[in-house]
Amino acid sequence: MEAMVRIGDNLKRLRTLRALTQAELAQKAYLTPATVVRIERNQAEPHMSTIRKLAEALGVDPAVLVKGEHEE
Repeated sequence: MEAMVRIGDNLKRLRTLRALTQAELAQKAYLTPATVVRIERNQAEPHMSTIRKLAEALGVDPAVLVKGEHEE
């Protein structure tokens, strides 16, 4: 059984550190604001392609979102 990927807390922390609204992050990542909301609330398990888009928009490695690793 695969573990669910819950990146909501990490995503919200990184987004707020960069002073972005959910809508601004969604626009930068080419996603809908509703998608960002659901991921932050851990109501949706994002595909790896979505994680890559969010990581790129935030300027971090995808591992930072998935594993909660600290930024370097």
